[in-house]
Amino acid sequence: MAAVCGFVERIKYRNEDNGYTVLSLVNQGQEYTLVGNFHYISEGEMIEAVGAMTEHPVYGEQMTVESYEIKVPEDTTAMERYLGSGAIKGVGPALAARIVRRFKADTFRVMEEEPERLSEVKGVSEKMAMSISQQIEQKKEMRQAMMFLQEYGISMNLAAKIYQEYGPRLYSVIRENPYQMADDIAGVGFKMADEIARKVGIFTDSDFRIKCGVLYTLLQASGNGHTYLPEEELLCQSSELLKVERPFIEKHLMDMQLDKRLVIREEEGKRVIYASQYYYMELNTAKMLHDLNIRGHMPEEEIRTKLLKIQKEEQIELDEKQVKAVAEAVNSGLLIITGGPGTGKTTTINTIIRFFESEEMEILLAAPTGRAAKRMTEATGYEARTIHRLLELTGVPGDERSVSMHFERNEENPLDADAVIIDETSMVDIHLMQSLLKAINPGTRLILVGDVNQLPSVGPGNVLRDMIDSQCFNVVMLTKIFRQATQSDIVVNAHKINGGERIPLGKKSKDFLFIKREDPNAIINAMITLVQDKLPGYVQADIYDIQIMTPMRKGAIGVERLNTILQEYLNPPSRDKPQKETAGVIYRVGDKVMQTKNNYNIEWEVRNSYGIPVDKGTGIYNGDIGIIREINSFAELVTVEFDEGRLVEYSYKQLEELELAYAITIHKSQGSEYPAVVIPVFSGPRMLMTRNLIYTAVTRARSCVCLVGVPEIFQEMVNNETEQRRYSGLKDRICEINQLS
Repeated sequence: MAAVCGFVERIKYRNEDNGYTVLSLVNQGQEYTLVGNFHYISEGEMIEAVGAMTEHPVYGEQMTVESYEIKVPEDTTAMERYLGSGAIKGVGPALAARIVRRFKADTFRVMEEEPERLSEVKGVSEKMAMSISQQIEQKKEMRQAMMFLQEYGISMNLAAKIYQEYGPRLYSVIRENPYQMADDIAGVGFKMADEIARKVGIFTDSDFRIKCGVLYTLLQASGNGHTYLPEEELLCQSSELLKVERPFIEKHLMDMQLDKRLVIREEEGKRVIYASQYYYMELNTAKMLHDLNIRGHMPEEEIRTKLLKIQKEEQIELDEKQVKAVAEAVNSGLLIITGGPGTGKTTTINTIIRFFESEEMEILLAAPTGRAAKRMTEATGYEARTIHRLLELTGVPGDERSVSMHFERNEENPLDADAVIIDETSMVDIHLMQSLLKAINPGTRLILVGDVNQLPSVGPGNVLRDMIDSQCFNVVMLTKIFRQATQSDIVVNAHKINGGERIPLGKKSKDFLFIKREDPNAIINAMITLVQDKLPGYVQADIYDIQIMTPMRKGAIGVERLNTILQEYLNPPSRDKPQKETAGVIYRVGDKVMQTKNNYNIEWEVRNSYGIPVDKGTGIYNGDIGIIREINSFAELVTVEFDEGRLVEYSYKQLEELELAYAITIHKSQGSEYPAVVIPVFSGPRMLMTRNLIYTAVTRARSCVCLVGVPEIFQEMVNNETEQRRYSGLKDRICEINQLS
């Protein structure tokens, strides 16, 4: 073990989440490189560190720090370096030199005990003197707070947020009611607060704990797509979570409603319970939808005359339902167009765009995901953006470690458009729909396009289905399969699946193939052959564009097992491919990976062929797929390239947001289209092996679908109409508002 004392000259790298830092330390003219977890430290500070000296093969000698202590600078040179390092706002090297020259070794005592004397120094006003003193004290307090919070397993990044929220009050919050943090601070959930409470010694049946646990149960339910839970289910799940008898929970529900934390409603003779935010989210969404739903006055004869002209110019022929969709788009404030593959949704959208252009209307196009927006752009020839980019998602700096995100487009700054067309609306959850509607003024036409038979959104709510089922809006359902589409077995069989019909799997087809295999390992071997050898040339795509999609995460053909096996075949280890293992998963240069949650803060950039950035932005979203291009073991960074050349740097800590994506769940494929998809068909939980799941998977393919597995199980999926019940009240809120108007 070695010890070294000196001042921090430069912080070369810091992971804000776990405090891992690489810094240079200077002691009597000699520079040392230190690596380790430093809870809170600034350039210019004096530290004494203990650790082991090691020889890094690339970066040379460095100390791996096991413990360290921050020292108050004692000699005047160290004091001057610290004050002039930028650690104290408003004090630069020149002013630091004057302060130390005036007070010498007594500098820090003067700052803490007689701060008004700092005004004796030229260039320091009384106001500035007090500011310097406060900063010295705050840094001392914050350092103590960070060390205190570390004892409870709280990361440095989160500890900074907690200190920013509560200041010195955090000690009483932690000791008396740590559950308050779950309400006040993003990133602190019930389980973290519960673990802190356990360490502090708070009782299991504490009122704070039970109320927080109920809200946590509802939050978990929203993660499964629900906006509320029936009272019986809420009590059952909360009791299991809290290990507390139901009567102890029931007695708090009314109090939580009075505190406006819950909304309790009577639905079909039973009580249902919302977290307040979701009830009012549905209510506001319903009200805004109602306000948009106004009628125009263009005569139908005039519409049809203009439409005939457009059809002649574009050399297209619309069926009666497509004509109705265009007419409704012209005269409806709100229109829903739904239909399966090959029913002419794209042709209908293009015709609506042409009609609106002829009226000199401003049109905006968007979709929920980058892939869906890209498809919409290719299909229409007009720029389509993600809804997040349409609404101008923006970060607003809070304290130095946090960024809050919001949409620039809202009720105060609405979208400048006469018509907004949204594709793949089945993917839109209640959060995003509310944000979208806030940015659309009544009088602007909103056209929602989607396939209601696909899986619902990953996020909470069942927006498109609830809107259709309410019967309060104009809905045009396209059903005719056009002649060109009938030549595709993908389209024909997708409609058969949706109708529950039997599909002849032995039939020879150029785009819908079933390869019979009975054993999971034989299924996997066949899929590897398809992806590696057969399909790339057949559909003119590389292996990264061909997607394996499976119903489940676990099991013999689950995502987790498949990705481990596929990685070994499609991107095997190599000396020239750096890799990083974390949480039992190896990430290797060349791996196909997927973002598993929305990260609005993360930055991306697009570079030209010379490596110069030509575009920048923020936000990578749940379901985005990319390729690992670089792994930097010294900086602990992994660079991933997503669609449109967007490069993102992930710290090792952030790798928990990624997973291998050679195989993905069918749920994660929503909104995407691939040249070819490969689907393993093997036994699994009945609740997963459903008609709308296999329908969604098949409709993701552009040129070829390959199913590999057991034919009988495929037919069982087609016959299984069961859908997981999703508790959503938007339909009821829409109907209530419609009755009141």
